[in-house]
Amino acid sequence: MTGTLTIARVEARRIFASPLAWAILAVMQVILGIFFILYLNAYTQAQMMSSDPQLGVADYIGGGLYGTANVILLLVVPLMTMRLFAEERKNNSLTLLLSAPASLTEIVLGKFLGLASFLLAAIALLAAMSFTLEAGTALDTGRILAGLLGLLLMMLAFGAAGLFISTLTREPVIAAVATFGVLLVFWILGAVGHSPTVPFADAFNYLSLIGHFENLRRGVVSTMDVAYYLLFILLFLWLAVLRLDMERN
Repeated sequence: MTGTLTIARVEARRIFASPLAWAILAVMQVILGIFFILYLNAYTQAQMMSSDPQLGVADYIGGGLYGTANVILLLVVPLMTMRLFAEERKNNSLTLLLSAPASLTEIVLGKFLGLASFLLAAIALLAAMSFTLEAGTALDTGRILAGLLGLLLMMLAFGAAGLFISTLTREPVIAAVATFGVLLVFWILGAVGHSPTVPFADAFNYLSLIGHFENLRRGVVSTMDVAYYLLFILLFLWLAVLRLDMERN
């Protein structure tokens, strides 16, 4: 555990010392801030027209803003995971890392937790934006928190997949592109599963990343959805450990 925390601190410092991380956070906030205003304006217009009085502001934020954030993060997370191991290999420092007095599991978990610190920062900024609404309206806190939980689990799943793919190559750009491709496949499985002519449609629906997020975005917290993300994360972290074990041996 000590090795894991040490590596996590080193990785977190490396990430937050990078101009790329701050640039990504800044651009994300600008884009999401614009969409936040647009969705808030749409809610205000709907209330004035009484088109659907049953919809609250949390429906627009949880349903709209968090969906937009999810798409942006699909593009952002591969940029953050591409350097985790690929750059270490490219700089010939991976051998030194693997020879450190830490198990492969500690190394992988440390890298993952360092990445998670950046992802938590992104979620915290989005949460702060969302909860500013409490100053002027009654906010469905449960739905907002469920949506934020869904985003966090989705990002951690993205990060675990990206970390594993980063162990497969020495080129960070290749790792980023491959990560985006793999995540996109898991993303669109839900669309495939909704086709009535596709066999094993239920299996495709269950494997879809976006399908489980939709439930949380609607404020429905299900143990099945949470378990899916946890298993997804553990699977790719385990694959990363296996890949590094092959390299070490």
